Amino acid sequence: MSEPHITMSESAASKINAIMAREGKTRFLRVSVNGGGCSGFQYAFDFADSPNADDLMIERDGARILIDEISQGFLKDSEIDYVNELIGAAFKIHNPNAKASCGCGVSFSL
Repeated sequence: MSEPHITMSESAASKINAIMAREGKTRFLRVSVNGGGCSGFQYAFDFADSPNADDLMIERDGARILIDEISQGFLKDSEIDYVNELIGAAFKIHNPNAKASCGCGVSFSL
């Protein structure tokens, strides 16, 4: 399988680095896609101490994101961003493959 093109915004890299500095240790942001949510699939964000063998690692400005092999297909050509909006601040996925998404942007359908 060829590696899908998935990118990380400057804003996401900055936020990941800020979290790591506050925690005082180097970890990875893990992004995955799970079944569920109001639109069929949902994004999950967590932290990991080390990568798994099948993970894709994305790096920018010292920040690192891990994506498991199954989730990579759902995230092809996506950008992982961090936004600070009136409704709150959060990591957000700009996914061109999503045909519909919920209002909060956490779940989507293909």
